[in-house]
Amino acid sequence: MPISLKAVTHAQNIRYDKAAEALYIIDQSLLPNEEREIRLRTVDEMVEAIQKLRVRGAPAIGICAAYCLYALARTIEEPDAAAFQARLRAYSAQLNASRPTAVNLSWALGEMGQTAAAHAGDSRPALLEALYQRAVEIHQDDIAKCRAISEHGLSLLKEGDGVLTHCNAGPLATSRYGTAQGPFFLAAERGIHIRVFADETRPLLQGARLTSYELHRAGVDVTLICDNMASMVMKNGWVQACFVGCDRIAANGDTANKIGTSGVAILAKHYGIPVYVLGPTSTIDLSCPDGDHIPIELRDPEEIKTLWYDKPMALPGVACYNPSFDVTDHTLISGIVTEQGICRPPYTESLAALFR
Repeated sequence: MPISLKAVTHAQNIRYDKAAEALYIIDQSLLPNEEREIRLRTVDEMVEAIQKLRVRGAPAIGICAAYCLYALARTIEEPDAAAFQARLRAYSAQLNASRPTAVNLSWALGEMGQTAAAHAGDSRPALLEALYQRAVEIHQDDIAKCRAISEHGLSLLKEGDGVLTHCNAGPLATSRYGTAQGPFFLAAERGIHIRVFADETRPLLQGARLTSYELHRAGVDVTLICDNMASMVMKNGWVQACFVGCDRIAANGDTANKIGTSGVAILAKHYGIPVYVLGPTSTIDLSCPDGDHIPIELRDPEEIKTLWYDKPMALPGVACYNPSFDVTDHTLISGIVTEQGICRPPYTESLAALFR
């Protein structure tokens, strides 16, 4: 029997226990074989958790970073207000450097920094309480945004549609329903049958380990495919739309998402299939003019050669290129789905209008 949708979509991937003053996350690197919470105490543990993808997904990283900064603020014992603020900024800089592509990380840390500055003259308990409340607000705000994004996304689908998704943008990567996967959960709640094709998402297999895990547990009709099978399922007429998440959206609509997303969009263009990017407005970076200005994280080559195997799959001397993200050109995107609605081209106008 599948686990209830509520149990899946309401899973606490990030949890701050205020009574114990302790921050916990579900270690996503262990899924789908083991679901384990780990506690984050030090800045080194927090940075490692982000870098090693124990917590991952742009919105989830932002939420986690907010709680991390609050937890770190509690450890600062500087009696001088200026010294306290300086130490907090240093911690923020360490967290911000952990992953460069997802804009939610820097956004959330910026929000926490502004809160700290606004309460710099307060007592230490009052300042800490303000930081905690801002972290909770960021978390609750994402829950509301994910629900709204899911509603708008579902309006693009109908009974019997097939949807291809790449990587993971469900409850584990965000909060509550998720972004790109949220419409599938809502459809299941309302008895609307949607068939989902989940790319495995090489080299870290987020689609296989996380997306198929979440959807299957919730009773959603999901079929796992290798990344290089996307063209075949599109050609077969099994896919009516592609839904993907995002880690940063530039002002012109160019979108950074997990490596392989741009290839999916190019294939979809060939077969006449619309591609929709789903994400909160906190993922939109109007200060970034286009995709050429989005920093792309490069990861350890061993993720390609040895991570999932008992023996190396390539000789030690073979060079590897392992970017974590690629950029999908705005001309390949049919719509960008936010909590405020669906943006259409030209994105330089529709995205800017969200912030007016």
